[in-house]
Parts: sequence; structure tokens; C-alpha cells
Amino acid sequence: MFENVFTSEKKLGFGLMRLPLLDSNDSGSVDIETLKGMVDSFIEQGFTYFDTAWMYCAFKSEEAVKEALVSRYPRDKFTLATKLHAGFLNSAEDMDRIFNEQLRKTGAEFFDYYLVHDINSHSINKYNRFDIWSWIQDKKEKGLVKHIGFSFHDGPELLDEVLTAHPFFEFVQIQLNYLDWNSAGVQSKKCYDICVKHNKPVITMETIKGGLLSNISPEAEKLYKEYNADMSVSSWAVRFAASLENVKIVLSGMSTPEQLADNTSYMRDFRPLNKEEQELVSRVTEIIESENAIPCTGCSYCTDGCPMNIAIPKYFSAYNGEKKENPDGSKGWTPSSEYYDNLAANFGKASECIACGQCEAICPQHLPVIENLKLVTKTFEK
Repeated sequence: MFENVFTSEKKLGFGLMRLPLLDSNDSGSVDIETLKGMVDSFIEQGFTYFDTAWMYCAFKSEEAVKEALVSRYPRDKFTLATKLHAGFLNSAEDMDRIFNEQLRKTGAEFFDYYLVHDINSHSINKYNRFDIWSWIQDKKEKGLVKHIGFSFHDGPELLDEVLTAHPFFEFVQIQLNYLDWNSAGVQSKKCYDICVKHNKPVITMETIKGGLLSNISPEAEKLYKEYNADMSVSSWAVRFAASLENVKIVLSGMSTPEQLADNTSYMRDFRPLNKEEQELVSRVTEIIESENAIPCTGCSYCTDGCPMNIAIPKYFSAYNGEKKENPDGSKGWTPSSEYYDNLAANFGKASECIACGQCEAICPQHLPVIENLKLVTKTFEK
């Protein structure tokens, strides 16, 4: 039904959330001249997909798109995606107000792809209240949007519910990378499988996990370099996602010309991972996971009988991801913090642990679960 959504696109998409800056302390100070050069290189090599959103780069990304892309290229030379987030909606009227402002800011006349941004167990209540489902279909019927989809940071159960209730969506954007593929928190594989079940093409985000999979441990990096010294560490993450059959676009937030040159070098003529390379990625994943702050295996023995219904392995997975991606706590929003908040809407919070000890008595790894939950609380319940 939706096989023609991405037929003209190469698999690499330009994520416009982390752009080159004039001032590293000001996320809105986009270096337009550097960005123009990156856009030119991207298009010259046959890539077309650009992804932005209302609040990226301190609300400046969409304006940067107009200056570096839309005003410099014919409209049929690129495709543009943007998004509408529940956090900025206080009334149904806000949907039209923001959408019209996005058209003005980008100068795009229409959007090739438009996404309901970040459907999760919290935001879906607001989306239901304002009936964004009818609203976004109306935008497509009027020709202001060619294809409609949504981005998602939550579990496979909710994803299945959303796609069952709203089958008109043409694609789904999910967090997907080899470290999160089998994680208890993000559950990339399970979410991917739900998309396959519903016959929805997938766009991947956090493909390099916020840069984490570009800066792995020396032991893990050595395996990659021994196999192919010319391939960058990050290329393995991008190719892992792009090798999945139902993945149509792999987003990468490229903030320097060097990052763009690296990504395009192996994605111009994309070659999927072979069996030997897939096994290598699995070995690297094992090394990275062995370095987790909390060495939880996700067996879930601890959750059976927990009187507070605390999602212990899922919280530990989110904590491990946070400590890798945001070790000093300097970042604001992170995917791991959002996954924690979404899980806490349906399970007991880490802070609600009553220290009964049943979890520690049954844990095969003999982990200090109660103390670890205090670490989770300190990290996510600020």
C-alpha cells in the first residue's frame, strides 16, 4: 500500500537537529555558510532527504533550511520533512498556527513528509484530545503534505496500538541502532517488528546514538579496524540500520563537513552488511554492553512479584544508555530520559521502591538492585 513513499530517496537522510554553529554555546547560532556547503555536497552526490522540526536548533533549524536549501534549489531537487510536537500545543488552533508558521519559515510551499512528533504514553493524550489524526489527514488531502507519518519513543505495545487505531500513517520514525536493538529499554527490534507487521516503512533516528557509537572503547574499535581500517567507526552503525529491509531512510545528524563526507562516502553506493560483518557488530555490541554501569542482563526475574510494579530491567537499560551518552549530565533532553518518563507513566517509579528485597533475593547476577534504583532516581527524577 505504501511502497511508493520513498522510491526516489537514497537511504541516507540529513538530520538537521545538530547543525554547524558559530557559537558552540548557542544552539541557534547556525553557521549558514558552512551549512550551504554541506547541503551542496549532499545534493551533488544524489541525496535528497532533509529532516527538521519546529524546535530544532533553538527554533532556528527551519529558518536555516530556507536559507541553505529551499531558497537555493528547485523544489523538485530535494524532499523535506518536519514535525509537530505536542509540547507546543495548548489548543487545537495551535496546530494550524504552527503549521502555517513552518511553511513560512521554510518557504517550502508544501512538505514532502510531515510527522506527528514523538508519540508516547504522555503525548498521545493531547494528540487524542485535539484529534491530530483528522487534522494531519486534512493537510494531506489539501496537498500541503505529501506523506504523513510519526516519530516514536516508547514501547512496542503502544506502537502496535497506534498503528492499529490509525492505519492511514504511511511511515514510522523510530530510534534504532545496534546497541538498542535488543535493549530492554528502547526495544528497537521489537518496535521495528511491529512496523513490519503493519507494513510501514521505517526511518531511523539516533542511528549513532547521539555520537556514542562513533566513540566506542578501544577494545571494540580495534575489532572494526582490524576488519577494515578504512571504514569509520560510525559507518558500522549507519550500515547496520540501513541493512534492514524495511528501513528506507537512515537519519544522521551531521554537524561538520567531515561527518557528511564520511557518511556519503559509503552511502552513495550502499552495500548492506554481510554475514561476517553482522557477526562482528554483535561482538562489538557485547563488548559495549559489558561496560555498562549496571551489568543487568534483562532477565526480568526481579519484576515478578514487585509490589510497586517497578520496571527494573528497563530502568537499568535506560540508565546505562544515559551514562554512556550523557556521562557528565550536561545534556538537557536525551532519549534515555524520555524513555524513563514514558515507562514511569505505566510502571512504578524507581523512587517508589520500598526496599522489600524480593528483587535482590532472586537476581541471578546478585545485583544491589535497591542501591541501583537510587542511582536511577537521582539520574532521571530531577
